[in-house]
Amino acid sequence: MSGLVRLVAGHHCRVVGDRVAAWPRLAARRVRDAGSAIGRAGGSVARRTAAILPERTTESGPEPTASAPRDAASAGIRETSTRERGEHEHDGGRSIRWRSALRRAGLVLAIIVITALGTGLGLRLGGHVQQNIGPFSATFALQPSTGGGTDVQIPPLGSLSVATHDGPAHLSIRLDSLDEQRAKRFLQDPRSVRQASDSALPQLERGASRLLIQGAAVAVLGSMLLAAIVFRRMQRVEICGGLSLAIVLGSGALALSSFRPQAIEEPRYQGLLANAPAVIGDARNIANQFDAYRVELQGLVTNVSRLYSTVSTLPVFQPSPDTIRVLHISDLHLNPAAWSVISTAVSQFHIDLVVDTGDINDWGTPMEASFVDSIGKLGVPYVYIRGNHDSAITARAVARQRNAIVLENSVTTVKGLTIAGIGDPRFTPDKSIENEPTPTSDADPVLASGETLANTIRDNPKPVDIAMVHDPASALPLSGTVPLVLAGHLHHRETYFLPPVEGEQKTLLLVEGSTGGAFLDDPLGRRRPPALLARW
Repeated sequence: MSGLVRLVAGHHCRVVGDRVAAWPRLAARRVRDAGSAIGRAGGSVARRTAAILPERTTESGPEPTASAPRDAASAGIRETSTRERGEHEHDGGRSIRWRSALRRAGLVLAIIVITALGTGLGLRLGGHVQQNIGPFSATFALQPSTGGGTDVQIPPLGSLSVATHDGPAHLSIRLDSLDEQRAKRFLQDPRSVRQASDSALPQLERGASRLLIQGAAVAVLGSMLLAAIVFRRMQRVEICGGLSLAIVLGSGALALSSFRPQAIEEPRYQGLLANAPAVIGDARNIANQFDAYRVELQGLVTNVSRLYSTVSTLPVFQPSPDTIRVLHISDLHLNPAAWSVISTAVSQFHIDLVVDTGDINDWGTPMEASFVDSIGKLGVPYVYIRGNHDSAITARAVARQRNAIVLENSVTTVKGLTIAGIGDPRFTPDKSIENEPTPTSDADPVLASGETLANTIRDNPKPVDIAMVHDPASALPLSGTVPLVLAGHLHHRETYFLPPVEGEQKTLLLVEGSTGGAFLDDPLGRRRPPALLARW
C-alpha cells in the first residue's frame, strides 16, 4: 500500500513539475503573439496615416515602413500626429482672427451706411417746415448736399441761389402762396410794409431754427428706425441714432462756422429771374437803397390787394338758361395772381367759355411753360391765340391742356359759338421791334394778319360770331365780317365800332386790359391798370 502511495505521489509530482516547467514557454509564446498583434496593428495605422497625410521626412531619414521595427513605427506616428495637430491649431487660430477682424469691419461699414441712409430718408420725408414771411407762406427744407448754400424758389419765376455756407446741408426756401388777408392789411395800413420788412429777418431766423430742430429729430428717428429693421439689436440702434445726431450737429456747426452774410449781395439768378438785375438792379444796389425799394414794394402790394378786393366785391350774377357766358382775358404776362382772379370769376359768374387774346407769358421760354398748367384746372373750354410775347413753345404748352383750343388762322365752334382767331405775327419779348414790314413785303405784318383772318372767315361755310386778334391794329380788315372782334395788347380797355363797310354788318371792337394786374412786367402799374377782365 505504501508503495502504491509513493507511486501516485511521484506521478503527481512529475505532472506538476511538467506544468510548472511549461509555464515559461507558454508565457513566452503569448508575449510573442501579443507582439505580432501589436506589430500588425502598427502597420495598419502607419498605412492609414500615409494615405491621409502627405509623406514627410525627418532628420533621421524617411518614416519607417512596415518592415522597420514596430516600436520605431509607433514613435514616428506619434511624432507626426503631434506636429500636424500643432500646425492645424496654429492655422486655425490665424483664420479665426482674420474672420473676426473682417466681421468687425463689415459691421462698422454697415452701421455707417445704415446711418447715412436713415438720416437722408428722414430729412427727405420730414425735413421741412412752414413759415410765414410777410404776406407769403414759405416752405423751409433741409436736404443733404455736398456744396451747401441756399436757394430761394419763386415759382413760376425761377429761383436765386446764394453761397451762404459750406457743408453737407443745403437750405431751400420756397415761396408757396400769397395770403389774401395779410395782403389786404398792406392796403389798409401803409405802415404794414415797414413792419413786414422789419420782421422778415426774425421770421427767417425762426424758420431756420425750427427747421434745424425738426431736421435733427427726423434724421435721428429715420436712422434708428432703419437700424431697427436691419440689425434688430438695441445697442446697434442706439449707435446709429447717436451717429446720426453727431452728423446733424456737425453739419450745423460747419454751416455756422462758414456762414457768409455778404454772399446775399451776389446771388445767382435762374429762370425768368435771370433778368431781374436788369429790371430792378442788383442785390447790392437794393441793400444800399432799401428805403426807396420799401416804397416801391408798398405800391406793388397795394395793387395786389386792390386786385383781390375788386374780385371779392363783384356782384352776384343770376344766369339765364339761354345765355352763353364768355370771359375775355388778355395779357396775363406771367402774373401768378391772375389765375386766382380768373378762377373766381369763372365760378362766381358760371362762365361757359374763356377766350384769351394772348401774351400769357413774358419771354416765351420753356421755363414759363408750366405757368399755363392752371388752364386745365378751370373746368371750362379755353380758346387762345398767341401774343407778341408768346412763342411757339408757349402755344404748344397751352395746346397740351385738355380743355384748351389754340387758334392759328383757324375757326372752331365751342358752346354754340363759332370763333375765328390768328396769333400775332411778331415775337418781341424784349419790346425792341415795332411794327416793321417783313423783308418780302412792304405791308404792315400786323395789318396783313388781320387781312389773312378776314379771308379765312369769308371762306368759312358757317358765319363766324367772334374774331380774336392780339393787336387791335389787326382788327381793321375784319370790319363787316363778324359782329365782334376781341383784342388786347394795349393794357387798357377800349370799346368802339370799327369803320363801317357799306352793305355789311357793324363790327364792335372790344380791347381788354391786363388781366390780374400783370405787375411782373410793370410792378407799380405805371403803364397799365391793376385788374381788368370782361364778361359778356
